[in-house]
Amino acid sequence: MSSASDPLVALAGLPGVADSVDSVRKAVDRVYGHRVMRRRSGEITSEAALRGARGSAALSGADWALEEVRRRTDFGAEPEALTVGAALRLTAEAGQLLSIWRQSPLRVLARLHLVAVGSTAEGDVVGRPRLAGEPVVEPLVEAPLPSADEVAGRLDGLSRLIIAGGSAPALVAAAVVHGELLALRPFGSYNGLVARAAERIVLINSGLDPRAICPAEVGHAEQGTEAYLEAFDGYLSGTAEGMAAWIAHCGRAIELGVRESTAVCEALQRGAA
Repeated sequence: MSSASDPLVALAGLPGVADSVDSVRKAVDRVYGHRVMRRRSGEITSEAALRGARGSAALSGADWALEEVRRRTDFGAEPEALTVGAALRLTAEAGQLLSIWRQSPLRVLARLHLVAVGSTAEGDVVGRPRLAGEPVVEPLVEAPLPSADEVAGRLDGLSRLIIAGGSAPALVAAAVVHGELLALRPFGSYNGLVARAAERIVLINSGLDPRAICPAEVGHAEQGTEAYLEAFDGYLSGTAEGMAAWIAHCGRAIELGVRESTAVCEALQRGAA
């Protein structure tokens, strides 16, 4: 597919994006080459999932300490606990949906929302894009909410893009999926968590991070809510500069996730974790 027919390839050609792609690739290669990965990759994957869930929940307003997330088993009716529980379930579920993503991304998104809502599900509003007049609870993002008709059209376009595949770098594809879902907020709740889980799926399914050890959610949280929203405003602008800034922000998030997992590798190597 040529860049003329593949908008993701066109985005990869924006100024600075190639540098972000190269930097991410080198960072990922380094952590995959760590000697601990040869013996204990499963532990790194598990720890990355936990830390990724914590980071995603933090961006959705539940900024709990890692050890609190690790030790808790009850994620009941309190809003922050529900958010953390949803993030943990999504991170666990993402790895089970890889084979479906390229064939039916909308089915995967519906499943992610169902998993996020969990036992608090009510009525028929869960696991499907919202209809006209239905409310959306997403306190982090205050951008104008697209209409239900626009959501349906743009979701269809995103689905076609994913199914078509192409040669765009994983970073670019993941950033666009993340940004588009955050912009659309297609569900009544937990859209930020779903968008970041979808980003995770793209990074794994693309082959960039097949063992899920580079939690971008950690990096998004570490850069802070203000930087996240500022970069997201660039995505919403649709300008070349704004899109490049969003992609660079997502790239930096992956690199910070790599740094987190590298620290875990080092701790395991020292016998400290």
